[in-house]
Amino acid sequence: MSKIIKSDSEWQDELPEEVFEVCRNCGTEPPFSGRYYNFWEAGAYHCACCDAVLFSSEHKYDSGSGWPSFFQPHDQARLRLLEDRSHGMVRTEVRCEACDAHLGHVFDDGPPPTGQRYCINSVSMVFKPAET
Repeated sequence: MSKIIKSDSEWQDELPEEVFEVCRNCGTEPPFSGRYYNFWEAGAYHCACCDAVLFSSEHKYDSGSGWPSFFQPHDQARLRLLEDRSHGMVRTEVRCEACDAHLGHVFDDGPPPTGQRYCINSVSMVFKPAET
């Protein structure tokens, strides 16, 4: 997968303000407010910045956290995990491998079979329905 490298001003020109704030400035949307939090259609979730496939609806579940949650990614190679020590805690940040967009965080309190909870901002994704 090739890297997508753009300046902040290029990203800012291309992305809606809320997407830029979350994906490029590591922001977050308020819990229970994202369009995909309580959304259960079949399909795939793509990066809002570069369109890389990130998650499948088959791996989505209601974690009660207030953000869309997945127990595994579509393909682990499409994500980059980084230690995040912001806000007085240690967490694992999830970024898009292709464009370095901030997506959310992953925690070790998810359901079987992985035990993972990928807690992802709705604004960082674009849903594409499954073809029937």
